Amino acid sequence: MSAPIFILVDDKHIPVYRIMWVSDVPHFCGNEECQCEGDYEIRLEQDESIWASRPERDNVLKAVEAWYNGEHQGGGHWEEDEL
Repeated sequence: MSAPIFILVDDKHIPVYRIMWVSDVPHFCGNEECQCEGDYEIRLEQDESIWASRPERDNVLKAVEAWYNGEHQGGGHWEEDEL
């Protein structure tokens, strides 16, 4: 079974390969007007971020891991493997 290429966060289908990192702790800045308090940042390439609930964040982590493992198990290889 191949890993999904897209993961749904909020109302957005995000390509898994664009995800750079995922926050382990929820956002807190103390600004009363902040709309991201308590959400988890998912950083994408090109300095973009999306914000996720805890269940969405957990699904993203699972999707990234499945995508990574699927690439290796499916016969694909990384550039480092060619060296």
